[in-house]
Amino acid sequence: MFPVYEEKKENLHLHSRIARHESPHLHNSVEFIYLTEGCLELGMGQELFHMEEGDFAVLFPEVIHHCQVFSGENNKACYLWAQPILCGQFATVMQKYCPKNPVIKKPQVHRDIVNAIRCLKLDKKEQNPNLVVEQAYVQILLARSIPAFNLQEKSSVESNDIIYQTVSYIAKHFKEEMSLEKMARDMGVSKFTLSRVFSGTFHRNFNQYLNEQRLNYVCVHLECTDKSITDISMDAGFESQRTFNRVFRERYKMTPREYRNLYREKFVLQNEII
Repeated sequence: MFPVYEEKKENLHLHSRIARHESPHLHNSVEFIYLTEGCLELGMGQELFHMEEGDFAVLFPEVIHHCQVFSGENNKACYLWAQPILCGQFATVMQKYCPKNPVIKKPQVHRDIVNAIRCLKLDKKEQNPNLVVEQAYVQILLARSIPAFNLQEKSSVESNDIIYQTVSYIAKHFKEEMSLEKMARDMGVSKFTLSRVFSGTFHRNFNQYLNEQRLNYVCVHLECTDKSITDISMDAGFESQRTFNRVFRERYKMTPREYRNLYREKFVLQNEII
């Protein structure tokens, strides 16, 4: 998943992969999740929303969310991230509101949603993205999903200001050289207060949370680009290859190269279509 707040070169990013734990994060794009196999728990605010095969979720921009996977079975999903330029008239709604429950259950998922995802996957294979085509399909996804939601103001799902500021700060700066002291100074709070946010809210310390965001960035680029592993790790903010390899192996129990090869074997070579 793109746990980043930056502007991306592509207006639309799409790929299928195994669903995995994602720590709380936010981004400036709208995210669509179509679960193709297994199940996962999607967290937003203080709630967890269960997703099963065939369910569809929409996560509005600037909303803190996370994913948890508890089952040992294969859990696979198609993920799409669309920049606001693709959202047309819906961008205004998404700027102020978000769904109380972001999940649409399979029986209520409109067939146009599934067809739009399939068409976007086929269109991306041509590697010559057409802005008008992308806008059309993204707005079909929004037109068929937003009416199904009970919307609420975004401020009502923010647990408190310091948590939102913490997630937002990391999302904006994780590629840079960072420390708990510098982050606390920039946010105007004590490092002890900030440390309690990480341990009490995220159940991990500052370095663990920061490395998770960097690794999420790394995995997306291992899966979706041909960039060298060294370039990806440096771009993600890891200062040394040794540290990156250690942290990556601790989390995924394999090397970055093994991870990339495994992903391509499961998803690219199978040429999976919904």
